Amino acid sequence: MGSKVSSKMAAPAARVIQQAIRPHAPLIKFPNRQEFPRPNVVEVLKTLVVNTSPHKAPAPPPRPHVPLTPISGTADTLATIQLLPARYRRRPMTVEEMDYIQRGGPE
Repeated sequence: MGSKVSSKMAAPAARVIQQAIRPHAPLIKFPNRQEFPRPNVVEVLKTLVVNTSPHKAPAPPPRPHVPLTPISGTADTLATIQLLPARYRRRPMTVEEMDYIQRGGPE
């Protein structure tokens, strides 16, 4: 008797759901890749090993050392940081957060 009542109640609910969910056009279309054969990993690796040349490419010549020059403009001072709006300021870190970072994560 219970199964007859539940089936009678489920039919109107299914109709309501079908009316609420309308068919839509998908925004993303994926190509059908089932017709293309999948490559064998072992064969691909073998062809890569065969195709790579045994000699190394010549290394680029070393670049001369150039000292870094400071960028002109206003230096980051405490005054300039305090003038930033609150949404651009970094939240102060607690000692526990600093210790956590120094440890590299949980113990």
